[in-house]
Amino acid sequence: MPTIQLKVNGQDHTVDADPQMPLLWVLRDLIGLKGTKFGCGMALCGACTVHLEGNPIRSCSFPVSAAAGKKITTIEGISANTDHAVQKAWIELQVPQCGYCQSGQIMSAVALLKSNPKPTDEDIDTAMNGNLCRCGTYQRIKQAIHRASEIMQS
Repeated sequence: MPTIQLKVNGQDHTVDADPQMPLLWVLRDLIGLKGTKFGCGMALCGACTVHLEGNPIRSCSFPVSAAAGKKITTIEGISANTDHAVQKAWIELQVPQCGYCQSGQIMSAVALLKSNPKPTDEDIDTAMNGNLCRCGTYQRIKQAIHRASEIMQS
């Protein structure tokens, strides 16, 4: 197996992995970060969303070799103590129901607010398109993104 250098949540990692192995499995199985979830395996549901160089990607279909040497942020890297505005809003508005999709939802919301600190409902719908929630908490997700925007503005 080739050795691949990754920078995940600010820490350097060296992994022995097939270059085509999905980043998701490297994060979960080789590095031990379990917050990023497997949903569909086809980049359709968003449960596996992480940031690569600050942009949201679907890690279940992204080859680890394409992430080598780039900055990767997982849900564990958003905040060490749940004090990011998005996390605060998620907790305040009790967004999760089953919670399975929430790490991907949060990662997409963080990326949206980084690029657009005051999104409209339409902006949120566009940015969050492709993040599926089996429990249907879409209204609470949208409210939490607006609330996180308020928190960030204050």
